[in-house]
Formats: sequence, C-alpha cells, structure tokens
Amino acid sequence: MESLREVWTSIIEFLTKVGEIFTTNLFELGESNITLGTIIYFVLSFVILTFVAKRFRNLLVNKILVKANMERGARNSIGLITRVMIMFVGSIFIIQSAGIDMSSLSLLAGALGVGIGFGLQNITDNFISGIIILFEKPIKVGDRIVVGDTEGDVINISVRATTILTNENVSIIVPNSEFISSRVINWSHNDRNIRFDIPVGVSYKEDPEEVREVLIKVAQENEHVLKHPAPHVFFDEFADSSLNFTLAIWTSTHTDKPRRLKTELYFEIFNKFKEKGIEIPFPQRDVYIKSNVEPMPLQK
Repeated sequence: MESLREVWTSIIEFLTKVGEIFTTNLFELGESNITLGTIIYFVLSFVILTFVAKRFRNLLVNKILVKANMERGARNSIGLITRVMIMFVGSIFIIQSAGIDMSSLSLLAGALGVGIGFGLQNITDNFISGIIILFEKPIKVGDRIVVGDTEGDVINISVRATTILTNENVSIIVPNSEFISSRVINWSHNDRNIRFDIPVGVSYKEDPEEVREVLIKVAQENEHVLKHPAPHVFFDEFADSSLNFTLAIWTSTHTDKPRRLKTELYFEIFNKFKEKGIEIPFPQRDVYIKSNVEPMPLQK
C-alpha cells in the first residue's frame, strides 16, 4: 500500500513539474506573459487555421463557385480573398484567446507597416496588380500576349506573377505590375481569330488579276486559313522593281504559330508562281559608262 502511494506521489510530482515547464514565464510582451504553453498553443492553432482556410478556399473555388459558371480567374480571386480574410480574423481570435493584449502589438504592427512600405513595396505592388488582373481580366489563361520582349501563351495567373509559355517551350515568370504599368498586346482578347498579312512582290510584266487569283487560291486551299472572313488581296504599290501585293488571311488555329503558317503559304505561293510562270523579281540596277567624254577644265 505504501509503494502504491509512493508511485502515485511520484506521478503527481512529475506532472506538477511538467505543468511548471509549460506555465513558466519565458518573456513578456507588453503586459502579457509568454510561456511555452502559449507558444505551443500558437503553433497548433495557426496550423489548424491554415488547414481550415485552405480547405474552405478549395471548396469555395472548386465546388460552390463552379456551379455559378464563373471564369477560373474570378473564382481564384474570390477564393484568395476569402482565404486571406479567414486567416486575418482567425489570427485575431487566436491572439485574443491566448490572453495577449492587442495594444502590445501596436509597435510590431507599425514596424511591419514600415517594412511593407519600403522593403516589401514591389511585393505589395505585384499583389495588388494581380488582384486587378484577376478581376478586370485584361489577360486570361490561354491568351496569346506580348509584353515587352516576351511573347507567348498565358498558362497561369497568380497574385504575384503571371507565367507565359513561349513557342520554345520556355516558361517566363513576369511580375504582375508589368501588365498594369506597361503596354500589353493581347492577340486573343476578344477571340482567337487573328489576321496576318503576307507581302508578295511580282514582276511588272505580270497580270495583277492573275496574281490575285493565285494568291486567293493558295489561301483557300490551306486548312488553317478561315473561310469566313474570307482571304483578301490588296494591291499596295508600284515599287521600284516590283508590283507589291498583300495577302490578308484569318486564322484561329495558328494564332500562336504565325511563322509556321506564313512558311506554309510562302512555299505554296512559290510553287504556284513557278507553275504559272509568274516571275518574282529582285532589285536590278543598270549602270551606263560613257566613253570619249572630255574632262572638265579645272577652275583657277
């Protein structure tokens, strides 16, 4: 009986010492005492809060808003804002429930504000720009765009940066602020139908009507050229060595591959011109040399 009492006493003493470890004051934050138990409470609470906010955001974006037929960019924007709000409100609740005076955090909040204003200025700028892009949708996933020296397809838009995939299969990460402050060319903002102009020059001895018929036929026979709007030929000018035309064609499949389509058309135009005997000129200059010309007298 005595041994059982001693074991029980030892257990109580051990639990008391463990409790003292968790309740011992480590440091003070304002008027609040921070203990090991407080720190563990913070860590576990924020892990749970992050998990709940992420799951709710996924449920909102992938289950609820999908039924409202919203575009993916708008869904992601709403989901992101909702997650940030849950994290913000949850953080305040965790801090207050831990018994920490919010006024003691005013100095930390002021320092954080200064940090955002100076050190994190670019990140804040890109974040706000990302929100504007996701809501106003000047660009969206799948668009063919040109920004600065970068051209490619938009494959992802986040709150910080946008990912562009080039024709060389290279992913380029562009900060969102560039889409707000710079000029952006969006080839597919309205739809994927894009017009390309193919310049062609022929000799002066050729019949312009025959040239137009050949160019229209080449365009109509290409499977990537749209029937509506129909291809058209413009007679541009009487140049020094050639009659210059422009074959205007529309496509929706080669918006991101204009050089490939132009190459196909140029190959076929060359073959058709060769069959019809239509000459493709090159610049020529005739030089006449006069002989027996008396030299001009030198002026004194």
